[in-house]
Amino acid sequence: MITCKDMKKVAILTAGGIAPCLSSAIAALIKEYAKASPDIEVICYRDGYKGLLLGDSSNVTHGVVESVEVLYQFGGSPIGNSRVKLTNVEDCIKRGFVKAGEIPLNVAAEQLVKDKIDVLHTIGGDDTNGVAADLAKHLKENGYNLQVIGLPKTIDNDIVPIAHSLGANTAAEQSALFFEHIVAETTANPKMFIIHEVMGRKCGWLTAASALCYTKRLHEREFIAGLGISKERYSIHGVYVPEITINLKKEADRLEQIMKTVGCVNIFVSEGACVDEIVTEMESRRETVVRDAFGHVKLDSINAGEWFKSQFSKKIGAEKTLVQKSGYFARSAPSNLFDIALINDSAEMAVKCALAGESGVIGLDESHDGQMSCIDFQRIKGGKPFDVAKNSEFVNLLKQIGQI
Repeated sequence: MITCKDMKKVAILTAGGIAPCLSSAIAALIKEYAKASPDIEVICYRDGYKGLLLGDSSNVTHGVVESVEVLYQFGGSPIGNSRVKLTNVEDCIKRGFVKAGEIPLNVAAEQLVKDKIDVLHTIGGDDTNGVAADLAKHLKENGYNLQVIGLPKTIDNDIVPIAHSLGANTAAEQSALFFEHIVAETTANPKMFIIHEVMGRKCGWLTAASALCYTKRLHEREFIAGLGISKERYSIHGVYVPEITINLKKEADRLEQIMKTVGCVNIFVSEGACVDEIVTEMESRRETVVRDAFGHVKLDSINAGEWFKSQFSKKIGAEKTLVQKSGYFARSAPSNLFDIALINDSAEMAVKCALAGESGVIGLDESHDGQMSCIDFQRIKGGKPFDVAKNSEFVNLLKQIGQI
């Protein structure tokens, strides 16, 4: 078992897309190590695994430790992010992170040794932790005495078996706030059709959670129907997630009736909804489908909101259609109180596990009654679907708006 006396140096990196937890998680880890021992040195690799491969890091000074609470007020990551897959050798060479003939996993391992790192903390989603798993396995198989401990970051909340990933709650709250402002555009034109596109690759959790949060906030507001400020105009009329099959004709007919009755239509769309259909259409037109280093379709090039616009606008009689994306607004926010509490608990567990000589991902383990645990990297997987049937609140919302 490593003790505070044995541990000399730890490193932190953040990777993948940003989320409303990165700055707070960095702060929480720094605070926990300062509590454990003032002699433990902390460094941060800049721009995720890119910084690790290039040996680009910065020291956490005493002055940073003293003022680290300030990080809780900020979104994003002060140490920077990137999307790098250490097992994608060709991509790492192409981007100049390693030289031809070098193996990125070896380069990363040797850099950790050169920097005298005892524990590497990775903060990211399933891709980041997948890379961390590859690195941890490589280190163990090749006799490196190093630990890798991940923290689960994704606003999609789609990591198996993590019950609630860091930053997801904040992102849902911020997406709801974003639409709370945008929905006033229904008063800008007659027969306005507003499409709120929410982030979510294959999982509709964030879209559903955002819709529920917005609806709860809506119920707390007062309206003056006589002046056209009615709850119906500000309500959500459709929510579309990857886990629900959409009958486009049936939905167009339903939304058309809402447009005639209410005078506007507002829908929430997951950016991953109908992505297979959109890709098929693009490929049939011989358009290039852009993918990242992990092989994922770049959803900002797919434009789900625009696709839904093409499917519904004319059919429902919209005079103007507004597609608004809350993704960057939501994921760039500082952590809310719910997430700060979860982040602090996770960081405390992460440092305890580091001192106990464990590697894995810290999270609320669904397989163990949601208890905070150090989960083996091999159990971590992405793409956990949103279980619509088990979310009675969401099902009730769909029933209320007449979608089911």
